[in-house]
Amino acid sequence: MEVGGQAVIEGVMMRNKEKFAVAVRMPDGRIKLKKDKSTTFPKLFNIPFIRGVVGLGYTLVDGIKALVWSSNQQLGVEEKLSKKEIFFTISTSFLFAILIFVALPFAGAHFLSEGVWFDVLDGLFRVVLFIGYLLLISMMKDVKILFQYHGAEHKSIYCYENGDPITLENVKKCSRFHPRCGTSFLFLVLILSIVLFSFITGAWWIKFLGRILLLPVISGVGYELIKLSNKYYHNPIVKVFVAPGLWLQRITTKEPTDKQILVGIASIRAVVD
Repeated sequence: MEVGGQAVIEGVMMRNKEKFAVAVRMPDGRIKLKKDKSTTFPKLFNIPFIRGVVGLGYTLVDGIKALVWSSNQQLGVEEKLSKKEIFFTISTSFLFAILIFVALPFAGAHFLSEGVWFDVLDGLFRVVLFIGYLLLISMMKDVKILFQYHGAEHKSIYCYENGDPITLENVKKCSRFHPRCGTSFLFLVLILSIVLFSFITGAWWIKFLGRILLLPVISGVGYELIKLSNKYYHNPIVKVFVAPGLWLQRITTKEPTDKQILVGIASIRAVVD
C-alpha cells in the first residue's frame, strides 16, 4: 500500500489510506508515538483528476493535526483542533499562497509587459518567488531541522518501497530524494500553470480570476502526473521530467542524523506493520 509522509516539529508523520501515525523526539530524548485512522474521502471522489484535489484537502487536514500535536509535545501541552480552526488555518494558508504566488507575480508582470511576454514574466516571477522562498526559510535553524526530518521521512519510505527490513542501517542507505514529494508536486504545478495560464485571454481581471479558478484543475493534473512519474520512474524520459523537482529537494531535504531516522522508522512502522 502506498505510503506518504510529512516532516513535523521534531518528528515525522506517515499515512496511508487506512492508518495515520506521528512520531516525535521528546525533549527528554524518548520517542513518542501517536496513531489514528487516516482522514479519507468517499469513494465517489476516487476519479482521476478529481481525487488529487479532494485528496490534497484531506491530506492537509491530517498534516495540520500532526503539526499542532508535534508542536504541543515540545511545549508539554495537549490541544485538539476544532473543525472551524482547521478550516481557518487551511483558508488562511491558501489565501497567503494566492497573494504571494499568484497576485504578486501577476501584478509585476502586468506592470512590466503585455501579451505573450506578460505570460512569460508571470510564470518566471512565480518560479523565482517559490525558489527564493524555499532558500530563505532554509536558512532558519528550526527549518533546517524540519528539513532533516523531511529527509528521514523520504529515506524511511524508500526503504519500505524497496521491500527491505525497515532498520536503521537499511534506511541510512536510501536516498533522501523521492519523486512523489510535495516539493516536486508544487514545482510541477508551477510549470503547468505557466502553460495553462497562457490560454486565458481578456481583461486583466479575467486573467487574474482565471488563474485562481484553474488552480484545482492544475492540482488534479499535477497529482496524476506525479503518480505516473513514480510508477515509471526508471524510464529515461520520466527521469528528465522529474529532475527539476528532485533538484529542489536539495533545498527542502537535508541528511538526517541517526536519531532523526529512528523517529522516521517509528512512524512508518506504525503505519505499515
